Amino acid sequence: MKKYSAELLGTFVLTLFGCGSAAIAGQTLGTLGIAFAFGLSIVAMAYAIGNVSGCHINPAVSLGVWMSGKMTGKDFAGYVIAQFIGATLAALVLMVIINCANLGGIAATGLGTNGYGSMSSVGLNACGALLVEIILTAVFVLTILGVTDGEKTSVIAGLVIGLTLTFVHIMGIPLTGTSVNPARSFGPALFVGGKALCQLWVFIIGPAIGAVLAAWMWRSFKTK
Repeated sequence: MKKYSAELLGTFVLTLFGCGSAAIAGQTLGTLGIAFAFGLSIVAMAYAIGNVSGCHINPAVSLGVWMSGKMTGKDFAGYVIAQFIGATLAALVLMVIINCANLGGIAATGLGTNGYGSMSSVGLNACGALLVEIILTAVFVLTILGVTDGEKTSVIAGLVIGLTLTFVHIMGIPLTGTSVNPARSFGPALFVGGKALCQLWVFIIGPAIGAVLAAWMWRSFKTK
C-alpha cells in the first residue's frame, strides 16, 4: 500500500502543479513555462517518492515497465488505479481553487485539459493528435526504461526524466496540450466534460500504444 499511496501522491502533485500552471497562468508562462512546470513536478516527485514506488505517476509509464518485465501484473493494476485517483483528486482541488478566484471558472480555464480540433492551438485533427501522443509517449517511456536500467544512471534518473517530460511538452503543448499520461488527462476532463471528455479516448489510447512501442523497442535493444 505504501507504493500505491506514493503513486497517488505523485500523480496528484504532477496534475495539480502541471495542469494548474496551464489553467491559472498559462498565458503568462507560455509553452516553455508550462513545460517546465510539468517537468519540475516529475523531478520533485522522483526524489521524494522514487525510492518508494519508482515514481511512475503515469499509467503509460507503468504499462511500459510492466511490459518490460520489471513489475508484476498486480502492482501494475494497483499503480494505475492509484494514479487515476490521484489525478482526479488533483483536478477536484484545482477546480475548487479556480472557483475561489476571479478566473472565470473551469469553462474559462479548462483545467489544463487536452484536445484536438478546436481544442488544439494549431487545429490538429484527431489522427494527428493520436500520432503525436504515440510518438511523444514512446520517446518519454523509452527514456525512462533506459535511464533507470543501470546503477550508473539511476542516480540522475529523476533529472533526466523531468527534462525529457519538459522537452516533449515543448513540442506537444501547441498540438494537443501534451498528455503522454492518461491519468493526467482523465482528471481534468472528468470535471470539464463536453469536448474534453469526448476526446479523452485519444489521450488514453495514444499513450498506451506509445508505451507498448517503447517497451518493445527496449526489449529489442536488450536482446543479444
